Amino acid sequence: MHIPENYLSPSTCAVFGAVMAPVWWLAVQKVKQEIPREKMPLLGIGAAFSFLGMMFNLPLPGGTTGHAVGAVLLAIMFGPWSACLAVSVALFVQALFFGDGGLLAFGANCFNMAFVMPLAGWAIYQLLKKAMPQHELVAAGIGAYAGINLAALCAAIEFGIQPLLFTDAAGHALYCPYPLSVSVPAMMAGHLTLFGLAEVVFTTAILAFLKQASPALLATDGYESQGSKAVYGLLGLLILGTPLGLLATGTAWGEWDPEELAEQDFLGSALGYTPAGMEDGFTFDALFPDYAIAGLPESFGYILSAIIGTALLVLAFKAFASFFHTPTDYDTSIAKH
Repeated sequence: MHIPENYLSPSTCAVFGAVMAPVWWLAVQKVKQEIPREKMPLLGIGAAFSFLGMMFNLPLPGGTTGHAVGAVLLAIMFGPWSACLAVSVALFVQALFFGDGGLLAFGANCFNMAFVMPLAGWAIYQLLKKAMPQHELVAAGIGAYAGINLAALCAAIEFGIQPLLFTDAAGHALYCPYPLSVSVPAMMAGHLTLFGLAEVVFTTAILAFLKQASPALLATDGYESQGSKAVYGLLGLLILGTPLGLLATGTAWGEWDPEELAEQDFLGSALGYTPAGMEDGFTFDALFPDYAIAGLPESFGYILSAIIGTALLVLAFKAFASFFHTPTDYDTSIAKH
C-alpha cells in the first residue's frame, strides 16, 4: 500500500496533503490531551512496531508481495489519534530514509494507513468489544482485518482514478495506468486473503503478548513511565527477524518503478509504454533505498535499517515529549476524584 512517487498526479497528492493537514493538527491536539509526556517514548516504540511490521513482506502467487501495517494495533494500545500520529511518523521515516513510499504521495499514504485504517479499525473493535467483552482479541482481529482492507480499497481507488483524470493526447495515462476495473480487484485480492490474515496475526499476537508480559502498558487508568523488559525484548526479536521479509521476492502491486511498469501485464498484454508523468516526474534518492546499505550483505543491511528506523522513531517521540505538557500526576488526579 506504499504508493510510490509519480503514481498519483501532483494535484492528487496536493489534495490528500490538504486533507491530512487538519487531521494531523487534530491528532497532535488529541495526543497532547490523552498521552502524558512520560509515555511518549512508548508511543515511539509503538510506531516502531508498525515500522517493523511493514518490513515483513509476504509473497502472493504471481510475484507480488504485501505486509501488515499495525495501525489498528496502535489504536487499541494508545487510542486512534495517537495511532494516526505514530503511523504518520513511521511512514515519513520510511519515505525519507528508505524510499518506501513517495514523499509527494505521503499525504495519500497517511490518509490510507494512518487515518482510515486506525480510526475505522478501532471503531469496529470498540463496537465488537462491547458486544462480546470476553473475546477482546477476536474483536481486535476483526477490527484489524477490516481496517487494512478499507485502507487497501482507498489506495486502489486512488490508483484507479488516475487514468480517468490524467491522459496525454494519445490517450495514454500520465500516471498510474490501471483503471478501477484492474486496481480494485488487484489490490483487494491480496488484502482480503493473505495480507489481511497477516494483519490479524500481527495485531492479536502482539496484544496477547503484551497482556501477559506488560499489562500496565494497555491499562486505561494509568501509565508506565518506561516499557518493560519484555516490550524491549519483543522489539529486539522483531528487528532480528526482519530479514525474513527478504524471502518474499517480487514487488508489491502498484509499486513498480517506471521501467518495470512498462513490462507489466495490462488487460492481457504488456502496457508497452512508460507513463510520461512517471518518467519525467519527481525523483528523490533516499539514504538507504529498499532498506539496503552499501557494502553490507542484504540481510545485515535489513537489520541495520530496522535498527536505524526504530531508533529514529523512539528519538522522535522523545523529542516530541519536550513540547508536550508536564507529566500527569495520577495520585493527585485520583485524590481529586
